Amino acid sequence: MCKKIFIAATGQHTGKTTISISLMHLAQKKYQRVGFIKPIGPKCVTYHGITMDMDASLMASIYGLDKDIRYMSPVLLPKGTTKRFLDREFPVDYQKELLVTAIKELEQRHDLLIIEGSGHGGVGSILGLNNAQVARLADSPVLMISNGGIGNVVDSVELNLALYEKHQADVRMVLVNKIIPEKRETAIAYLRTAFSGTDLQIAGAFDYSPILANPTLQNISRLLKHPIHGAPEGRNRIVHHIHLGAASSQTVIDHLMGSTLLITTSSRDELLVTASSLYNIPAYRDKIAGLVIAGHSPVSDITQSILDESGIPYLRIHKSTAEVYSALLDHVSKITAEDTEKLDLLRSSAESYIDFDEIDLLF
Repeated sequence: MCKKIFIAATGQHTGKTTISISLMHLAQKKYQRVGFIKPIGPKCVTYHGITMDMDASLMASIYGLDKDIRYMSPVLLPKGTTKRFLDREFPVDYQKELLVTAIKELEQRHDLLIIEGSGHGGVGSILGLNNAQVARLADSPVLMISNGGIGNVVDSVELNLALYEKHQADVRMVLVNKIIPEKRETAIAYLRTAFSGTDLQIAGAFDYSPILANPTLQNISRLLKHPIHGAPEGRNRIVHHIHLGAASSQTVIDHLMGSTLLITTSSRDELLVTASSLYNIPAYRDKIAGLVIAGHSPVSDITQSILDESGIPYLRIHKSTAEVYSALLDHVSKITAEDTEKLDLLRSSAESYIDFDEIDLLF
């Protein structure tokens, strides 16, 4: 009989995918056959010729689940799905049947099935397939992820529990993620007190980590939809700071912090040349992750030559520095299969932070 764990969340960006990756890693140490499904897929990509949710394709790529990809993302929500459903372009129960069929197939193939819910509890409600409804259909107990804190955890969990109770879904554990390290023990203790009158188990997941939270240059390249130039080995560099190079070159360089992405205009020849020259000095290589060169003015020939010879990673984008800076500040990093440093850290950290035996026993 296949054991199932439904990964829900109190809201977006709580770390469902990082928890799913971690549980897959830990479960494979105990179970021979561990599967994954993303029942509702709002973000579609093409993987090996099949359109599927990006999180499902990520798990297939990391854990070699290609044999399951036909079933890992049964219900997709591309743009326009809501209108098509309300216009009765497909049968009311069509998506439910796809979902149930996929889960039954994966249950036969695996000893443990990890089911990752959508961004927040209400996604999919228009189809009658929000997270609580899917968990009930899958007959799977629920592991709910929340961000760190105390009061905000209680508030967000209580708000979400109403939906799960309405649909008679079985929420068994709250896993608190992105915890401030020095507040970890105190926060977990208070949360256990806050939920002591319920059947909910409270456990801690990861401490907040800038390595996991911050984007790589490759992430930024995908966000801005422009290629990375320069040395290939710098593309998976994690960006910890973003600096707008508006001051004098000396001031900008003096204020660089560890692994800084520098945004500057294409007309700042002196800053581009200085950054390119310093990039190959070890002390500055640690500080300069790369450049985003914005603006409509062309880069001068001599500056372009220095850029290319230095090997410094850079993106050239014909937008204003303000537009680029704003886009990056609003960006939330998502792990990809190419983020090897993040994935290695995640899997090794999972063995220290997450008590899989406790979760396995409870579910």
